Amino acid sequence: MAKRNDFSPQGPSQRQLRVGELIRRAVAETLQRGDIHDPDLAHVSITVGEVRPTPDLKTAIVFVLPLGGINAEAVIDALNRNTYEIRRAMNKAVTLKFSPKLKFVLDTTFDNLDETRRLLSQDKVVKDIASDDE
Repeated sequence: MAKRNDFSPQGPSQRQLRVGELIRRAVAETLQRGDIHDPDLAHVSITVGEVRPTPDLKTAIVFVLPLGGINAEAVIDALNRNTYEIRRAMNKAVTLKFSPKLKFVLDTTFDNLDETRRLLSQDKVVKDIASDDE
C-alpha cells in the first residue's frame, strides 16, 4: 500500500484539517495576546491564514501575513526565531500526542486573489461570461 503524502490527489485528511485548525487558533491567540516578546513582533498585527500539518502531524507549516504586508520578511524571520516560545504557548492550549515543529511562511493567498480578480475583469473574459449567461 502506498504511503499517503501531503500532496496526494485526495487532499488532507479530516484529522489533518481538524488539527490544523486547532493549531491555527492557538497560534493566533498567542500572537494576539502578545506573549512573544520580540521587538520585531511588537505592535504588529499578524493574520494566521492557514496551518497545514503533515500526515504524521509532527510538522506544521503556518501561513501568516502581517497587516498590510509591511516588513513581511522581518516578521517571518522573527516568528521562525521564536518558534520555541510559540510552540510552548500552543501546547498549553492544545493537547496533542506530539508537539509539531512549526515553520512560518508568508501567506500569498491574498495576492493570488487579486490576480484572479484582475484576470476575470479582462474584456475577453467578461464577454465570455456574459455570453454563457444568455
